[in-house]
Amino acid sequence: MATTKSKVLVVGGTGYMGRRIVKASLAAGHPTYVLQRPAPEIGLDIEKLQMLFSFKKQGAHLVEGSFSDFQSLVDAVKLVDVVICTMSGTHIRSHNIMLQLKLVEAIKEAGNVKRFLPSEYGMDVARMGNALEPGRVPFDDKMKVRKAIEDANIPFTYVCGIGFAAYHAGNLCQMGTLVPPRDKVLMYGDGNRKVILLDEDDIATYAIKTIDDPRTLNKTLHLRPPECIVSQRQLVEIWEGLIGKKLEKVTLSKEDFLASMKDMDYANQVGAGHFHDMYYEGCLTNFEIGENAEEASKLYPEVKYTRMDEFLKIYV
Repeated sequence: MATTKSKVLVVGGTGYMGRRIVKASLAAGHPTYVLQRPAPEIGLDIEKLQMLFSFKKQGAHLVEGSFSDFQSLVDAVKLVDVVICTMSGTHIRSHNIMLQLKLVEAIKEAGNVKRFLPSEYGMDVARMGNALEPGRVPFDDKMKVRKAIEDANIPFTYVCGIGFAAYHAGNLCQMGTLVPPRDKVLMYGDGNRKVILLDEDDIATYAIKTIDDPRTLNKTLHLRPPECIVSQRQLVEIWEGLIGKKLEKVTLSKEDFLASMKDMDYANQVGAGHFHDMYYEGCLTNFEIGENAEEASKLYPEVKYTRMDEFLKIYV
């Protein structure tokens, strides 16, 4: 392990995962830089600006840069040892994955980065070649970014292999809501496919652990904490125990699920594709971690991650 903490640049620091990466980086004692868009691009987005200022108060350095100004990206990258990108890859928010290709070029031009963590954090895209359309679009885009990274010989770590707990556990895996039902729950098939759901703060903690760790250099880090490997049915049972009530369970077959996608708009079809691959195909757990990969909870047993029974308590 390195004795000096690496300097970290977070790109997309005000986003859903970005703010957590910034927090985790500061908590771990890394000199932390956050890319700030120039004034014309920020416009009147006061919430993002105030978040950037809150990072500054916590000790982060704000560095101006824009994807429309290549040299500004190069200059920002030259300030640090590690670059972590957290740009959104989901169509229900914003889909900016391919912008990372400009960042890859800037890292290549700067020539000083010892580790790059691109925007991953979800499913292992290298294993999603048979994903349901159009849900596979962000996976294909992330694979293009991976190829660019490796073609440029940029040192990397891919952090992935989970579903975000706030989007999957807190709602008992129900689409279209973020809170758990209290009367009736839709079950995907028999509800017994295992998935891996992790608190987003814990994802950030594990990501930051990798950056000075030679064991994760040019490898994929799979996030598989044992107490976060659950089935939908187990989540429902945990929730029933917390509220002291049995829910009515309505089974949705794979065929009916696929049929229901036809009436969705494109963004929701993308999301539904991911639900299909997770809950009907078991894409998060239907393989063994192979070569050039590590498992986070084994490398970092000191991380006190949030178990799913703990996670659901806040919703009671």
